Amino acid sequence: MIASAMSAGLGACIRPDGQTRGTEFRMRPNILWLVSEDNNSWLGCYGDPLARTPNLDALGRKGVIYRNATSTASVCAPSRYAFLTGMHAESNAPAQHMRATAHLPAAIPTYPQLMRNAGYYCTNNEKTDYNCDVDVDAIWDESSQSAHWRGRAKGQPFMAVFNSLTTHERFTFKPTPGAVEPDQINLPGYLPDRPGIRENFASYHNLMEKMDAEFGARLAELEADGLAEDTIVFYYGDNGGTMPRSKHYPWREGFEVPLIVYVPPKWRHLSPVGMGTEVATPVSLLDLAPTVLSLAGLDVPKTMQGKAFLGARTEDPREFTFGARDRVDERDGLVRVAMTERWHYMRTYTPHRPYWPEMAYAWRMAGYQDWDAAWRAGELDSVQSAFFEAQPYEALYDMSADPDQLVNLADDPAYAQELARCRDALDRQMLAIRDNGFIPEGSPLEGWQNTRSNAKYPLGDIMALARRAASRDPDAAGYFLAAMDHANEVVRYWAAIGLLLAEHRSPAADARLASAMRSDSSVHVRLVAAEALTPTDLRGEAIGVLSQLTGPDQIQAVRLGALNALTFVAGAKDPGVADTAAAAEQADDLQIRNAGRFLRQSIAGTYNPHQPVFDLQYFLKNLPKE
Repeated sequence: MIASAMSAGLGACIRPDGQTRGTEFRMRPNILWLVSEDNNSWLGCYGDPLARTPNLDALGRKGVIYRNATSTASVCAPSRYAFLTGMHAESNAPAQHMRATAHLPAAIPTYPQLMRNAGYYCTNNEKTDYNCDVDVDAIWDESSQSAHWRGRAKGQPFMAVFNSLTTHERFTFKPTPGAVEPDQINLPGYLPDRPGIRENFASYHNLMEKMDAEFGARLAELEADGLAEDTIVFYYGDNGGTMPRSKHYPWREGFEVPLIVYVPPKWRHLSPVGMGTEVATPVSLLDLAPTVLSLAGLDVPKTMQGKAFLGARTEDPREFTFGARDRVDERDGLVRVAMTERWHYMRTYTPHRPYWPEMAYAWRMAGYQDWDAAWRAGELDSVQSAFFEAQPYEALYDMSADPDQLVNLADDPAYAQELARCRDALDRQMLAIRDNGFIPEGSPLEGWQNTRSNAKYPLGDIMALARRAASRDPDAAGYFLAAMDHANEVVRYWAAIGLLLAEHRSPAADARLASAMRSDSSVHVRLVAAEALTPTDLRGEAIGVLSQLTGPDQIQAVRLGALNALTFVAGAKDPGVADTAAAAEQADDLQIRNAGRFLRQSIAGTYNPHQPVFDLQYFLKNLPKE
């Protein structure tokens, strides 16, 4: 082995203490990550009959294909936080929202920091989008459009990340011609057959072909540099696909990703499975950070919640992977997901928020426009229209019999055992990672350090309260009313949501909500209380409070929360709402502008899905300057 380590990629000088010094490096494999954007496993090696992906197919044939790999979020920034830290973003709010800037304490190391400390040359080309305040220049040797393993010292092992943007969502906003034509597409059962939808699917296959060629060129560079036999290669997508009802949303398509790993013969002992095989057991992209540390022979820090699936510290296979969907752009929500090879379990803590309000950025895609227009025209069947309706608290899908997730089995007694198993797994997961998702965005209680103990964040009690609220427990009215007087604002917030969702409320409950709307110390509680009171005699006052909370004196999360509430409860006859929406359209914030425009058009009856509300002019004007 010492002789073989003299090859191009690794040095042979090893200090007795196993540490690096100067230009002396331990024998360790190079690691190459090839990361694509927003795609499911639309590859030939995964069985896609329309795929034209010869380079990744070749990598799959000689490597390991992971058939059930999932991201931790259905959008990129929270998912990339998990790559970087090995932690679920919802452990450190507001990192689970799209987008946000969570504080990353020094106690949470990143994998490139640890790899650099061990002597690796670590580069990132170029996307970061980590959803936290990490200093990118401090964790990478280089992070830029030109970052490359070729910048390392002679004999130094490298950890190189190359991100391709070719398949990103934004490239679906116009057609991409190529070998795949719209009439070749077999659409999933939840989508209607519309030209824009077919066009999106065909174009995306053609984008996948382009991405494959890019990574083929990168692999050719590795060969040309004589590094292929010293380098472990990973290819994966950063989150699920971007077709309608995938990215941004909690169905399996939002999380399912391709994952291929090739371990060359020299390092084959680091893989528990042989090359040229497929692995059906679930793997999470959360596992990437501990896995590269394991491959490098490094200890995995206790803050990392993933499980190494390669290397000296390989752990037992998973049964479940887990995902989250929180605020995405201007639309709020709180959904948690547990996944196995066969089962997909979704728990929606915000069932009063259907997915139909236009998500301005995504609705630039022709497929969403056509789908939305068909729904408004009454042209959809019950399966195709379900996306636009209120969501159930729980959903359970059998992926083996129902891969499109059309039939919710959660209320079927025949599946009670599986439902209970998924419930329990998700509950244990949320408690283990100290899920911050119940904390309203912008609250001072958010964050890793604030939520480690029950003294500040009584998570078990809050989960029980949120469960009774979201499931509309008919026997919980007194429970919610008592919780409205709790000292912790998160408890009061979920008590208010419980009263908001209740089918029937007592006069005492409405009186307590009125008091909260007027004087609660938490603006988040005031917001929910106001929304809850809009069907009562206090409607005018409640609409006024919601309108006030859209103003520039509030933080973005509160302004968006109020605009979302008004979108669901306000109408053209409510005084001042049109002016509120118009003012929001002038905000110095893209998401608030988009939400305001949608609200104004909705109450005026002028909304047209084929005329997206996304403020493209403002977006282009405020692009970061290079």
